[in-house]
Order: sequence, then C-alpha cells, then structure tokens
Amino acid sequence: MILAVDQGTTSTTCLVVDDDLTVIGRASVPVSVATPRPGWVEQDGESLVASVERAATAALAAAQVVPHEVEAIGIANQRETTLLWERATGRPVAPAIVWQDRRTAARCRELPAPTIRTRTGLAPDPYFSATKLEWLLQERPATDELAFGTVDAWLLWRLTGGAVHATDVSNASRTMLLDLARLEWSDELLALFGIPSGLLPEVRPSAGSFGTAELAGVRAPVTALVGDQQASLYGHGCITAGETKATYGTGAFVLSAGGGDCSEPPHGLVRTAAALPAGAEARYALEGSIFAAGAAVDWLRDGMGLIVDAPESEALARSAGSSEGVYFVPALTGLGSPHWAPDARGLLCGLTRGTRREHVVRATLESIAFQTRDVLDALPVRPRSLRVDGGVARNGFLTQFLADVCRAPIEVAAERETTALGAAMLAGVGLGRWSEADVRAARRTATLCEPRIGEEEAESLVAGWHTAVARTVLEP
Repeated sequence: MILAVDQGTTSTTCLVVDDDLTVIGRASVPVSVATPRPGWVEQDGESLVASVERAATAALAAAQVVPHEVEAIGIANQRETTLLWERATGRPVAPAIVWQDRRTAARCRELPAPTIRTRTGLAPDPYFSATKLEWLLQERPATDELAFGTVDAWLLWRLTGGAVHATDVSNASRTMLLDLARLEWSDELLALFGIPSGLLPEVRPSAGSFGTAELAGVRAPVTALVGDQQASLYGHGCITAGETKATYGTGAFVLSAGGGDCSEPPHGLVRTAAALPAGAEARYALEGSIFAAGAAVDWLRDGMGLIVDAPESEALARSAGSSEGVYFVPALTGLGSPHWAPDARGLLCGLTRGTRREHVVRATLESIAFQTRDVLDALPVRPRSLRVDGGVARNGFLTQFLADVCRAPIEVAAERETTALGAAMLAGVGLGRWSEADVRAARRTATLCEPRIGEEEAESLVAGWHTAVARTVLEP
C-alpha cells in the first residue's frame, strides 16, 4: 500500500493506493487561507501539518487499512508557498507566504529579467519563492538556527522529526533560486537576494529516499516528493515530449513535457523541472500558470453571491445559451501566463441592460477556457489533445467549451485526484514497486470532448477575449 498526500492551497487530500494502482481510500480536509492586506495571502504552517494528519487518518480509515500495511509515502504539494522556521523547535517564525501573494511585485520589477530567465527558466514574479524569502529575511537576520522550505520541505522536516531537510528538483525549480541546467542552487541568485545557502534544503530527485516519516500512525519511508503540477503531469502519463495536461484547482496549470530541453522558454511561458526518478536523466516541462480558475468560481459564490455552490455554475452557464458579449478577466491576484502582469486587476465588460447573473457566471467559466487557450498558443507546438483533471474539470460545460475554443480533444481523467495519484505512482517507482511503463499503462480517461462549434465562431470568441485582456493589462 502507498499513502499519497496532496497538500493544496485550499484543501489537503490523501489517497491509499494498492499494488494495482487502484485507489481504495480517500479523504480531503479544507485548509484556510488568510488575506490580511490587499494582495497578501498567508497560511498557518502548523495548520498545514495538521490537515495532512487529519486527511491521512481519514483516508486510512476509509480504506480499512491498518498503519503497518503502508509501505511508503508520497507527498505532492502546493508549490512556491514559502516558509521559514526554527531548526531547534520546528516552529514557523511567520505565516507561510502563499504562491498567490503579490506583496513583492515592486521588487520583482527591479530584478534582472534576462539573468533570471536564463538561469532559472522563470520570469521575475512574486509568484515564485525567492522574493518571498527575501521579504521574510528583512524582518529577522538569517542565521544557522533558521531553515527555509517550500511546503514539501516543511512537511518532510516535520514528518521526519527534523531529521531530513530536503526538497526535490520540481519544487526547487519554482523558487527562482535554482540553476535549471545544473539542478543545483545558484550562488549568483542567492547573492542577488541576499540568501545564505545554509538556509536551503538539499535538492534531490523526486522519487527515491527521503527518510522515514511518522504520519497518522504510519511509520514508513517517504519515497516521493514532488510539486503538485509535476505530480499531475506524471499521473497523466505525460512523459514523452509534447504530451500536455491541465489541472484545474484554485488556479489552472498547463504543463507540456519537454524531455531534456532546458533552453530558455518561449515568451509567456516558464520552463520547469519535471518529476525525476532517481537515476534518470533530467527532464523538463514548459508551463503556463493561470492564477484564477476555481478561485474565480469561488469568487462568484463567496464574493458576489451569484451561485450557491460550484455545481450550480454549470446549470446557469448552460441556461444562458451564450455570454451575450460579456467577458470576465479574472485577474483577482494579477495575471499569470502568458501576460505576467502582477498588477492587473479583474475586469467585467460588455454589460448591457439585458445582462443577467447567468451571463456573468458563464463568462467566468469561459474565462478559464480562454486563459488555457492563451497558454496553448504560446507553446512551440500545439498538443494533439489536452489531458485534464481537478475539481473544476468536473464541470461539463467548461470541458466542452475548452474543446471548442482550444480546437483540440479534451481528455478528462477518470481519477479526479490525479495529482495525489501521481505522487503515489512516483512513490511506487521510488520504492521499486512499479516501472514507468506501468505508470503510463495505468492512465484512464473518463470523458472525451471534441470541438463542436466551427473554427470561425471560436476565433471570434477568442478575439473578444483578447480585447478584454488588453483593457485589463494596459489600462491603469
């Protein structure tokens, strides 16, 4: 048995997976997010650990598995979220700064973009960890008594009782501190941000040995540590160059496997390290990060009161027939790929006296598809199909509209928790339980959506979206 953890932004999910790669138990618990100031997004590090414990306990109970039957643990995690803690006590010295946080936008505008892009494959943006850590260190001196990590390293430290301070290549590549070609911390970038190397975790392959953890009564080796989007890419079986997936959670993340190519990414995209089993050649992926997908639907419910729950959005969108020219650009925390506009703010346009709530709801769902299309257009080669997962991908209206505007078949994964499944697969590979051929063979598609509208209609819709985005990005 494998216990897989997916520690996400708004929830933590755990799966119990048997030797046939079948999910036999699952559980999910919510995670709270705080926004103490405009543009600031924080979480309590202790709450993240507690959520993992609760979800793991519930998943084991659902699977009717006793702790000693678990042979290995795999951990996937929200990336870029930054923690700083005391080595002696294991206590965070400040709230975790979440990947959505925008407080360092001004600092990012000062950074040497060509150097960062060449070294890391990333664009200078507050999304990534380096400026978050730099900000934390402004309030306290960096000493050997402190440790830095993204959520993977934080959980590993706590679950191993402080015995292991490590991260994997996929998470390290999201910090803006890793030399992507060498897969090692960059002395040049550490100097740029004033970060002592002694704060940093050791960089390791994604599947291998990460020490022994204690979790929900389980005492077992951690054999996989991986960023959530790279875990999803692996769970979809996207290993061959060009195979592409999109995961729709709080944000949406499009990754296209790139093989061993670590050259500078095309405009609007970043290049990131893909999940790496121990002993394998380095692997990379092109990525487009969309900051608001499920978050935009949540805004409809919690911020505007236009829907009672997320499933209602599908029925309302279908009832509208069309958005009647309404476009919503969900720049609730800036815009990610391919625009990289951290100061952009949301825009709702095309309103008339006839605009009703169903048009706004439909425009919000359509915005998720339009943002995906923008990322696919930035890829050097358009994928033959797009494999999708995540909570928002259960919305049938959205998946069909994705097929329509992206002009490609949409393959909806049978396992909605593909991120956690990918962590389990990597853990099994790290344990020697499965080969990568086994992983690829395990992929299952639940639904296939083909384009239904004509290309001319699709391009007209996309053109209207681009007009709305231009207003968002260019107007003060």
